[in-house]
Amino acid sequence: MGPTAAGKTELAIRAAETLPISLINVDSALVYRGLSIGAARPSDAELARAPHRLLGFRDPAEPYSAADFRHDALREIQAIHADGRLPLLVGGTMLYFKALVEGLAPLPEADPVVRGEIAALAAAEGWPAVHRELAKVDPASAARLKPTDKQRLQRALEVHRLTGRALSEFHDQHDTGARAAENGFYRFPGLPHPVLSLVVSPPRAELHRRIEARFHAMLEQGLVEEVRALRARADLHADLPAMKAVGYRQVWRYLEGEWDYASMVERGIIATRQLAKRQITWLRKWPGPETFDSTLPEQREACLKRLAGVCKTVFS
Repeated sequence: MGPTAAGKTELAIRAAETLPISLINVDSALVYRGLSIGAARPSDAELARAPHRLLGFRDPAEPYSAADFRHDALREIQAIHADGRLPLLVGGTMLYFKALVEGLAPLPEADPVVRGEIAALAAAEGWPAVHRELAKVDPASAARLKPTDKQRLQRALEVHRLTGRALSEFHDQHDTGARAAENGFYRFPGLPHPVLSLVVSPPRAELHRRIEARFHAMLEQGLVEEVRALRARADLHADLPAMKAVGYRQVWRYLEGEWDYASMVERGIIATRQLAKRQITWLRKWPGPETFDSTLPEQREACLKRLAGVCKTVFS
C-alpha cells in the first residue's frame, strides 16, 4: 500500500520474481482497458516478469465499484491460494482495500426508477438541490459529500428513499473493527484471511518531486493522445468514473477547451498531490501497518525481506 508514485509496483514485481506470490491490482484506474499512460500501467516487459490480476479487464464505459472489486478480489485470492501461492495486493485505492477487509454494509440494490427520479431532480434543479434534500434526511452523509459528487449523492439519497434509513446509519451499524492476530497480522470481520499491511512511501518533498516528474513524463509518452482517443468514443463521457481519474479528468477538460495546456499541467500535478495527501490520510488510520521509506535501498530490501519471511513461515 502507499500513495501514488511511491514505488509500489517496482517492489511488488521484484517480490513476485523471487517469491511464491501472485499480484492483484488495487488501483481503480488500472482496472479499465485503454487507461495506460495516465494510470501508470506496468509495461509489457514488467507484466511479463510479474503478471497482475484484475488489470485492464473492464471497459471504461462500464463503471466498476468497490463492491465489484471485493467480489473479484476474493475470487482471485481463492484461486491464488489454490495454486499454492500467497496473494500480494498492490495499489493505492484505499476504498478498495477497505471494502475488501471490512466487507460492505447490507445496502439495497440499485433501483432504476428511484435513480431516474433523482436524476430528474438534478436535471431540473441541479445537483446542489439533491445535496440539500440529502442533508434533510441524512446530514452525516451530506456533510462528507460535496454537491459535485453526483454518483455518491445519488446513491445516498437512493438508499434513504428505498429504506427510510440514512446511508450513514447502515455504515455505523456495520462492524469494521480490526483485531490484532500475531506476527504483525490483523484479522478483519469481512475477510477470512489474516492480513499483513506493508506501506511504502517516500518523504513528502520527494513524493511531490516524483509526482511532478511522472506527470511530465506521462505527457511526453502521449497522455493527451490517449485521452483524445478515449474522447473519440461515442459511449464515453466526462462523468464516467474512468474518465474522472486523476490526470484523465484534467486532460479531458483541456481537450474540451476549458483550460490551456499550461493550466492543465499545473492542475494535473496539483490534483495528483491532493490524491496522494488523501491516500496518506487513509493510511494513517489503517490498523497496524509496517512502513518503509521507498527512497532508501536498505528500506526497500527490508520490505522484501519481510515478505520473504512470511513466505518462509507459511510454506515451511
